[in-house]
Amino acid sequence: MSECGCGCGHDHDHVHEEMEMETLTLTLDDDTELECGILGVFSVEGIEGKEYIALLPMEDETVLLYEYKEDEEGIELLNIESDEDFDKVSAAFEDLFDEED
Repeated sequence: MSECGCGCGHDHDHVHEEMEMETLTLTLDDDTELECGILGVFSVEGIEGKEYIALLPMEDETVLLYEYKEDEEGIELLNIESDEDFDKVSAAFEDLFDEED
C-alpha cells in the first residue's frame, strides 16, 4: 500500500475503491475541469461562521481543501487565504479523517 503524499498516511486510491463517494467538477483557473470526490464538509474550531470542504481528485492523490459556502444559488468554493487558517483547516481535516478509520 502506498501513502497518498498529503500527510494523512492513507492510500486514497483504496478509499475510492471501498466506497462510492459523491463527486463534483472543479473548474480551475486555467478553465480545465477536475472531477473530485467529496471527502466531507466540516467546520473548524476557532474559525467561526465558516465551513470547509475536502476534495480528492479522481486522477490524483492530493487532498484539496477549500472554504465552502452553499446558498439558494448553489455552491461556492473559495481559496483559504490565510496560512494560519489553512493550518487549522488541515489539522481539523486530519483529525476528522483519522476518526473515521
